[in-house]
Amino acid sequence: MKRSHRERIRSNDRIARWVISAGGITVIASVVLILLLIVREALPLFSPAEVRAERTLVAPLPAAEVRALLTDDYLESAVLVAADGSFTFLRLPDGTVLGRAGDTALSAAHGAVVAAEVVQGRRCQLLWQDGTITLHDVTFRTEYAADNQRRVVPAVTRQGSAPPPPDSIGRQWAQTRLGADGRMTRVDLGNDGRLHITQVATKTNFLGEETRDVSDFILDKNPQGPITALTLDGAGTTLYAGTADGFLLRWSLAETGQAELLDQVDAFVDQRRITTLSLVFGDLSLAVGDAQGGLTTWFAARGADGGQRLHLIHRLAGREGAIDAIVPSQHDKSLLSVGANGHLALKHMTSERDILTVDGGGRIVAVARSGQGDGIVALNEQGQLRLWQIDLGHPEVSWSTLFERVWYESYDEPALVWQSSAATDDFEPKMSLVPLIFGTLKGTFYAMIFAVPLAILGAIYTSQFARGPARDLIKPAVEVMAALPSVVIGFLAALWLAPLVEASLGAVFLSVLLLPAMLLLALLLWQGVRRHRLLRQVERGYEFLAVVPVLLLGFALATVAGPLLEGWFFAGDLKGWLYAEWGMRYDPRNCIIIAFALGFAVIPIIFTIAEDALSNVPNSLKAASLALGASRWQTVWRVMLPSASPGIFAGIMIGFGRAVGETMIVLMATGNTPILDWSIFNGMRSLSANIAVEIPEAPAGGTLFRVLFLSAVILFLITFVVNTVAEIIRQRLRRKYGRF
Repeated sequence: MKRSHRERIRSNDRIARWVISAGGITVIASVVLILLLIVREALPLFSPAEVRAERTLVAPLPAAEVRALLTDDYLESAVLVAADGSFTFLRLPDGTVLGRAGDTALSAAHGAVVAAEVVQGRRCQLLWQDGTITLHDVTFRTEYAADNQRRVVPAVTRQGSAPPPPDSIGRQWAQTRLGADGRMTRVDLGNDGRLHITQVATKTNFLGEETRDVSDFILDKNPQGPITALTLDGAGTTLYAGTADGFLLRWSLAETGQAELLDQVDAFVDQRRITTLSLVFGDLSLAVGDAQGGLTTWFAARGADGGQRLHLIHRLAGREGAIDAIVPSQHDKSLLSVGANGHLALKHMTSERDILTVDGGGRIVAVARSGQGDGIVALNEQGQLRLWQIDLGHPEVSWSTLFERVWYESYDEPALVWQSSAATDDFEPKMSLVPLIFGTLKGTFYAMIFAVPLAILGAIYTSQFARGPARDLIKPAVEVMAALPSVVIGFLAALWLAPLVEASLGAVFLSVLLLPAMLLLALLLWQGVRRHRLLRQVERGYEFLAVVPVLLLGFALATVAGPLLEGWFFAGDLKGWLYAEWGMRYDPRNCIIIAFALGFAVIPIIFTIAEDALSNVPNSLKAASLALGASRWQTVWRVMLPSASPGIFAGIMIGFGRAVGETMIVLMATGNTPILDWSIFNGMRSLSANIAVEIPEAPAGGTLFRVLFLSAVILFLITFVVNTVAEIIRQRLRRKYGRF
């Protein structure tokens, strides 16, 4: 060989080596970069909250004169409610007073404002000196000037009033709620410890005439100790009370003129004093602050007796000193607790995360939160208005909400639930990834049960038994199956296979029993007729010609006999019997469909790799085994399968990875129900299908958006771990059998 030719070959080898190496490194780098991208999007889920800006202003009113404080969604404007009933508007960035509003006739008629309470973020109720309560709605209208500068304009609208009860009582506390149906409920706590309840129901007849139904009644003095905290829900139909001895009480005021005591719970065994109560956004959960700085949440759940009783659901981290007030968010399930020591602690109920703690610079007189919950303004007793703009991050997400059981509102016990959205704004997001991981593994498990035996046995037959034209036909036909788009398989599974299986469920179950039995019977019969010379030729690579008629006959018998047996034994309703006897619901799109559809997609991969591994076993090993007197099946079982086991195992693991990451088939052929149930009659939701379903509606940068990226990270890790374990096992098999 000429020297120039050898140099050219070496040069081409070097170029090829560098090109192949560069391609491999590029692929690895691309995979790593993709992983880093999805990890970067998921990491902010666990980042702590941060204070973006903090300012201190001088309040335009003395702190002793302020009764309540409100702010807008952007923390740009605030409203101070004074003792004379006036509303002072100011711009928060610089403390400029924008104006004042108020009705001097109110103060002249009712005296000074004794107390004020902000309800549902924007409604302010004023308790006047003579016992009258007036309701005022504070609105913040956004306007844009000619230079496109945004300006927030506050306004106050009086919505109604509640006169004091007929009997003159000294009151410790009074509160009014105006329901959506127009019914007004007022509760007064007298100095004698009794509760005086007034309800005014306004009704309009078909002529447009209004009638007012007024009812007054008094509840007996509470036997569990003096009441120290009270609150009403937004509709005024449920009253909560806390006592000095640590008891929680709950009354139903839904029926006009009646109060039914629903709960009387010993909340704290050490009988600590309950200092404040507030309802969490949505009016389902009750936040309880106590004299030892503890903050807990309770709601009514079904007890052992079947009745709805208050249960302790979340125990949030406590602080030193009593809790003076609790300010719930009007955007999510977070709570701002105001301590007697002047500290403000922001916590999230569902995740039980401590979001942030700030120092108010002294005892807090009034506090308000912005509409989005990302801003706090507080007035301390020194007359300072302190403002904090907060980057909340994603407080509703924690390790427990993602991977542990959480007791959600309206649930009877802690559960693992995925439900990212609902029809109401006060929805409590449920983002447990456990049902999705479970669904991924469940669908893969049933698909592999169907696919692996068929693929491996098909590969054994094609490589070791089939001959000539049969082998040349079978292998390409199976490999062509891999070219079918997954969306086509999912479409056929959802619209053709699922209704077919549902309509012939008895035949499907019967075929599972009948086909193996008929094959076994056919084998026994074959042993008697195989002596015929013509039939013995079938055993030389054309066995499928004898098996196919048996399978077709088995399917035909199952199709005919299935409905008959279902009618005889299950009254024609196998699905109803399964639910009545075993509690199993039949979902038309279930794991039976997934086993067939996803298994059909996985079979070509496992078959091709396993067939290649078996075909590459040296013929000398096979010939040596046959020469020693072993049968063909003994040779396959004892020699060929162990020698090809590394390649077969690799094919199974690649098929497993294909099933884990499949999206369209799972998305179309299942009900996408994220449940924890191994039943083959139920559907499931996988990680990949969940990403496809949820990502179009997930706001970029939002919590759901980042949780979906975390799902992608978990999916990547599952695939990585499975492939790593598979490679370790493959290498051990390779060393053991000295092949591949």
